[in-house]
Amino acid sequence: MSSTGLEESDACAGDDSKRSKSSEEDKRGLMKRAAVKQKIERYYHQLTEGCGNDSCSNQFCASSPAFEPLDNNAAALRAVDLCRNKARLCDPHPSKRGATVLRSPDHSKAAALACSGPLPEGATGGKVSQPPRQNSTDVGCLTEEQLEGIVHTCRETGDLAPLVRIVGRVFSCADALALSFCHNATPSKEELKARQARDEDKDEDEKEGDGGDGEPMDAETTMMTTASEMVDTTHACHSPTVSPPAPSPPMPQSPDAEEISVDIEAVRRSYRLLQEYDGVETALLNALLCLSTNVECELAYHNVYARSPHYLNIFVIVMENPSLHSPEYLDAALPTFCKAMSRLPTLAQARLVLLWAKNDANELRRMVETFQQLITCRVITQDFGSQRLVNEDDAVVAATKCLKIVYYASLLGGEVDSNPRDEEESEEDENDGEPTDSTFRELLGAVPRGKRPMPFEPLAIEVGVQPIDCLHPLVPHEDFINEPLNDVLEMDKDFTFFRVEQEKRFSFMTCPFILSPVTKSLGLYYDNRIRMYSERRITVFHSLVQGQHLHPYLRLKVRRDHVIDDALVRLEMIALENPTDLRKQLYVEFEGEQGVDEGGVSKEFFQLVVEEIFNRDIGMFTFDEATHLFWFNPSSLENEGQFTLIGIVLGLAIYNNCILDIHFPMVVYRKLMGKRGSFHDLVDSHPTLYRSLHYLLHYQGNVEEDIMATFRISTLDMFGTPVSYDLQENADQVPVNNWNRQEFVDLYANYILNTSVEKQFRAFRHGFHMVTSESPLKMLFRPEEIELLVCGSKVLDFHALQEATEYDGGFSKTSRIIKEFWETVHEFTEDQKCLLLQFTTGTDRAPVGGLGKLKMIIAKNGPDSDRHVSICLGALNDRSASRELTGETKRSLST
Repeated sequence: MSSTGLEESDACAGDDSKRSKSSEEDKRGLMKRAAVKQKIERYYHQLTEGCGNDSCSNQFCASSPAFEPLDNNAAALRAVDLCRNKARLCDPHPSKRGATVLRSPDHSKAAALACSGPLPEGATGGKVSQPPRQNSTDVGCLTEEQLEGIVHTCRETGDLAPLVRIVGRVFSCADALALSFCHNATPSKEELKARQARDEDKDEDEKEGDGGDGEPMDAETTMMTTASEMVDTTHACHSPTVSPPAPSPPMPQSPDAEEISVDIEAVRRSYRLLQEYDGVETALLNALLCLSTNVECELAYHNVYARSPHYLNIFVIVMENPSLHSPEYLDAALPTFCKAMSRLPTLAQARLVLLWAKNDANELRRMVETFQQLITCRVITQDFGSQRLVNEDDAVVAATKCLKIVYYASLLGGEVDSNPRDEEESEEDENDGEPTDSTFRELLGAVPRGKRPMPFEPLAIEVGVQPIDCLHPLVPHEDFINEPLNDVLEMDKDFTFFRVEQEKRFSFMTCPFILSPVTKSLGLYYDNRIRMYSERRITVFHSLVQGQHLHPYLRLKVRRDHVIDDALVRLEMIALENPTDLRKQLYVEFEGEQGVDEGGVSKEFFQLVVEEIFNRDIGMFTFDEATHLFWFNPSSLENEGQFTLIGIVLGLAIYNNCILDIHFPMVVYRKLMGKRGSFHDLVDSHPTLYRSLHYLLHYQGNVEEDIMATFRISTLDMFGTPVSYDLQENADQVPVNNWNRQEFVDLYANYILNTSVEKQFRAFRHGFHMVTSESPLKMLFRPEEIELLVCGSKVLDFHALQEATEYDGGFSKTSRIIKEFWETVHEFTEDQKCLLLQFTTGTDRAPVGGLGKLKMIIAKNGPDSDRHVSICLGALNDRSASRELTGETKRSLST
């Protein structure tokens, strides 16, 4: 071999030696890095989990009593510092061995094992030498798969103790329960493969970061990289052996149901699985009691929800428990939980509303029954009355607040009218009813400083739905009314809390869905009476200070033959000069007739006004023979003052507790509440048109060719002459087809219910708001209830009237003539009963709550006669005195 060959051979040998040496150094560097990473991870788990020894003296161990808990990021950085300073490292306690995960250099496999479940005893991140085993010390949060595994193990061993311990531990810990049953809590195989690929990419990037010279990164870089990987892995995978606190991102400004990460279907399946074992129910019950106390404290004093968005998962998981309504929960656990749930901020409640609105009606009804049973049980087992108010019972109040969340979920999940509110109506509310001498009235306490708005519901604002917006809720409104609560509620005290002490005391008037129409009408009665007394006091002060001679009542002196003209002139003068006089107590006097108005004369006045205004010959309203309902005549020749008068009359009737014989479709009351009429409202106001438009919407053929309609419609004026109206520009050139028929229907309904009667209804609404603008009417009542308040009920139960009737002048319920009187009444036909009711009350309808709410007094008409009786009727809920019918209606009933 030549010298040149020898030199080349020596050079190759030298290169091989260098490469071999470099390869050995790379291996040593990788092993060193792996050892450092493993040591950092041991420090990290020591900081987050501890060694398991409760009496550990290591100040850097989570098991030490003096240790302050750290979040994930802080623990990772602290682990790097401890590794750099070679701090003390605890050995795992015997109770902890097998639970702590130590990641090997192939950390992707260890991470996969950590995410899939706790490692068996003796495992170090490599092969599994023993079958997996779940015990109460291994679980920080629960998944459906873990629960199934635990149940399977308990079945094999025949011992339910581990299952009971795990359920009790997780369901009693807020942090653990908040992270349980989350979506994708256990990563799938695809996710594990993706994570492994990312880890391999990281290794390649690290090699490139060495500068390409094969030199391993220094220990400092290794430490920081390992800390970063630990934080990423911890956030990406919720290991059952570690229950890290949730991150604290900034809270969004609007409610979003997607913020709730719990898998509801998995929770329901898990509850069904747990129901198979009797011993677990006791563990759930005790856990809920412990959990609720801690959660209430954290929400009240530590604002924990603002720091942990997963905290809301707790309430979702607990409310899915199908046994919440059982007697065991109703005694202690459920009341405590309701107190905690009522502490949630409005934004959190709105998120629950958005989530539960997606449930079906049966699930929501179950929640309603749960809270209703708690309220009912508390009411019937406690002695509530004037001395001990139901408003002071924390459990009832908390359950009512929780029921409010379900109520709005029922509204939002039902059929909601997307038609916007009437902006003009809102503007009128702001301008109506302003006192002419506001400063003087404020000083006397008649009105507060400025104009006090009615309380609004923050939850309704957050979720964007009001009771008036919902056409058909998931759960009927009647299911939210709690009759036992209404029976024990002291409405006078509750109204005081509502008007005066709302910031300090709870009022059920802020949750009107739970109150019956009778109870709400009583609250409205108190409000009206207080306003009347306030106006009376203002009048007295005006007379004393300014020397004016003012009448303390709204006095109307009318002629019987000119009742409309006289009433219109007088009310118009009052509306122009001093609108607040409309809120005085009504006092009617018929010219040339004697009689003091104790209620009967006012009822007769309303009856005559209604008969005159709704006379078909006048033409203010049209009458539908099929529905027997009145609607505004768009071609009426009457001025707006007439419609303003009927609006004032309607408001005065409500204000003075009088029932009117008025027959309007429901859309009138919806429009009075601020909603514009829509297609759905045609069903009772214009049923024939509704059927035609409904047929058009569901026609299966070609609408344009078969029906041949355009956006120009034709209506009849008051003389029966066809009048055309264009729903849009060039309407006669735009055919109705399968694609624009919904737009045609909406425009058609809007014209019939809104545009065509805009002038008449605006005047009518203005008159109504002149009386009721500051009343809690809108807040308390739904449109159906306002109709009941105005017109009364068609259901006539004369047996209830007989039970409520009082007797005077020597009569009693056992008197022969009284027995014969009621026997005769019960033998009447329905028409005769209506006539009797019309004679005694001025209307053939029963008041809110039925005939049993009437105060009727039967007395002798003369000192020594048993042949005649007179009926004296009291206003609804007015126990101060009976009100005699006077004028032409003061007669006797022959028996």
